Amino acid sequence: MLFRRAVSRLPLRVEYPDGTVLGLDAHTEPLPRMILRDPDAFFARVGSLGLIGFGESYTAAEWTSPDPAAVLTVLAARLTELVPAGLQSLRSFLLPSPPTSQDGTAANARTNIEHHYDLSNELFQLFLDETMTYSSALFEDPATASWPLLADAQRYKIDRLLDAAGVRAGTRVLEIGSGWGELCVRAAARGATVHSVTLSNRQLELARIRVAAAGFADSVVLELCDYRDVRGEYDAIVSVEMIEAVGYRYWPTYFDVLAQRLAPGGRVALQAITMPHDRMLASRDTYTWIQKYIFPGGSLPSTRAITTTAHRAGLRVRENSCFGEHYATTLRLWRERFDAHAAEVAALGFDATFRRLWQFYLAYSEAGFRSGYLDVQQIVLHRPEEQS
Repeated sequence: MLFRRAVSRLPLRVEYPDGTVLGLDAHTEPLPRMILRDPDAFFARVGSLGLIGFGESYTAAEWTSPDPAAVLTVLAARLTELVPAGLQSLRSFLLPSPPTSQDGTAANARTNIEHHYDLSNELFQLFLDETMTYSSALFEDPATASWPLLADAQRYKIDRLLDAAGVRAGTRVLEIGSGWGELCVRAAARGATVHSVTLSNRQLELARIRVAAAGFADSVVLELCDYRDVRGEYDAIVSVEMIEAVGYRYWPTYFDVLAQRLAPGGRVALQAITMPHDRMLASRDTYTWIQKYIFPGGSLPSTRAITTTAHRAGLRVRENSCFGEHYATTLRLWRERFDAHAAEVAALGFDATFRRLWQFYLAYSEAGFRSGYLDVQQIVLHRPEEQS
């Protein structure tokens, strides 16, 4: 009943096996198509598991779409309207909480990271560009961006962040979250010394190879280390889309570490995925599909949460810039590349269920940014008493 009520007001074309079609103007307009192959199974999952069931139903091929990102964008844009306010107030009673095994403690953090980032370096190489950068690019024009432009857009994003952090010859840089080493290489190319930490063994292996191949093994130290265990003092701290893996209970610890490790006069440059503050508060204690299957322990902050938590640690926002539309384009390019390499993904041992799960993940993420529900920002922090 809720589903039919919701989609009757949405610009979607929902098709049932018996020929029934639902959606606002679904009979007259070319709209994103959601095809229900097994309505009974779909409603059973959604009725018992909510949005987790919605995603599981796609993975099980109970519904499909020629363009799942388009369907999910429509839903994300109206997310707060889909469920009546009275039922939304029951969210905390009806939906599960994240398991304690995924809480962002030092004991759990490595397992959480390994779940995603240690899947296979070869898998990520199939859909990432040559820089192996797994975060939003920054294009000249996201509306006209194409695959050949992605690598340079990733380099530009990294350089912009390094510029904001003041990285140059002689700068001591701490990177929290190594990725596959591209930022290390570009910082070292400026003459900086870099200490980069990660909890992913697979990323560490390939990052070390890439740093050595670029000729910077003497100026870059890559280490398997929790951010809480870093010691020393750094002129610049850079962290790209790492805060999302920390877990909201540990944001104060994260910003305390940034403040403690930052040398006088230094800057912190973050790239962070953000969501509206009210939605963050409403969803932070709810177990989500993305936490269950993709990023265990993950939690997206709001701009207010970052500003407030950083302030308590003695840091202030010096500048920030938002570019969510660029992330939607980045994700579209990854998704298209992933789909184009389906045979190679299968050859690595990832079955059809895994491929549908990742199709949904990439489309789900793209929809969040395309609808404006999510944003991505580069944020520069400093101690105002030390800098003008």
